[in-house]
Amino acid sequence: MLNRLVPILMLLAAPLWAAEVQVMPGQGTLQNAIAGASPGDVLRLSEGSYAGALVIDKSLTLTGPVGAVIDGEGQGSVITVTADDVVIRGVTVTGSGLLNAEIDSGIKIVKGADRAMIEGNQIVGNLHGVDVHGGLDSVVRGNTIVGLRLERMNDRGNGVYVWNAPGTVVEDNDIRDGRDGIFSNASRKGIYRNNLFRDLRFAVHYMYTNDSEVTGNVSVGNHLGYAIMFSNRVVVRDNLSLGDREHGVMLNYANNADVSGNLVRGGTNKCLFIYNAHKNLIYDNRFEGCGIGIHFTAGSERNVLTGNAFITNREQVKYVGTKHVEWSFEGRGNHWSDHPGFDLNGDGIADGVFRPNDLMDHILWSQPAAALLTGSPAVQLVRWSQKSFPATLPGGVLDSHPMMAPKAIAVPSEIAAMEEAVAGRWAEGNYDDIATEHLGSH
Repeated sequence: MLNRLVPILMLLAAPLWAAEVQVMPGQGTLQNAIAGASPGDVLRLSEGSYAGALVIDKSLTLTGPVGAVIDGEGQGSVITVTADDVVIRGVTVTGSGLLNAEIDSGIKIVKGADRAMIEGNQIVGNLHGVDVHGGLDSVVRGNTIVGLRLERMNDRGNGVYVWNAPGTVVEDNDIRDGRDGIFSNASRKGIYRNNLFRDLRFAVHYMYTNDSEVTGNVSVGNHLGYAIMFSNRVVVRDNLSLGDREHGVMLNYANNADVSGNLVRGGTNKCLFIYNAHKNLIYDNRFEGCGIGIHFTAGSERNVLTGNAFITNREQVKYVGTKHVEWSFEGRGNHWSDHPGFDLNGDGIADGVFRPNDLMDHILWSQPAAALLTGSPAVQLVRWSQKSFPATLPGGVLDSHPMMAPKAIAVPSEIAAMEEAVAGRWAEGNYDDIATEHLGSH
């Protein structure tokens, strides 16, 4: 009986007066259509130009072909959504203002405007693409968002800016140019998945965003891939960072995260940077071809690292500390491409332990000029002594159960082509103003 009542109740709840209204281009036609519409109406735009800045203050659906262009003409936000259950689908939105203080955007969803659906649009040439500014349970899906290439990268806007907007879903978007692909600040319970990020500062940038997930995304040729900062209980899973400049994944004051199944590859300064981050599970990732496989610093404690592959990084691990840190869990360690191990019993675990750094590494990190002595007899004697007399080793990383085979993570051919196109980009030394090592640069 209940199953039969549900569709009847849903039908009764829908506005019986909903209508489909065809809107033709022209001066003021769209503003007038919104003013004259009733909640639930569908405004179907024809190809042509429509003037912003618009305010949608009713539960309407705005749809049309991509040739229907809503242009803010450089004034404020092009479309501001102030009502619940608004749908904007299939149109082109362009020409916002340039005031970062006002977060001028292609589409702005304000507090109190819940369950907005922004789907399948071309959102191009705006300071910020979509600003979800307090609205709950919004969905930003399947859009192409292309920002501005202002001279200073930090003056540009974000593709999607999420502020205090729990339940936001951002998925299947192609985001490029501007500052950050997704900047999530002071929010929670967001889902950011299956997006493509190119030519940005950060692909995904978290500040004070808890209980959320970043999954299945692709970052190609950005300054930094996935920056999880001052955030707790974040899932970072099955993402790709290919040819990014500084870090593939950064955990900065991030705790209780699940970081798994990610691939960081190609030219990055640091595959994984962990700074004052605690109780994180870091497993089944592949870190390949970076300057440093993992930089582990600032008193990060009680992290579990297992099942990861460290492949041909110039330095596999940078850890300077007096404590011994075990990087295996329940008899399963990590794979190290520079570990000449044997597996006589064929269980997939190397027979000997592996230390990816030693006393000379510590000296070289703290005194770079000592690199001139790397091949000297004195250095070789120190390393021989440490191998023969382990008690002389300082604190550092120990993998008691190193894996013989690396974790494999496939890259689709079309994404591999994008990776190849940006190869060597950062070697030219000509890139925008950004200091990712300065953790206050947001």
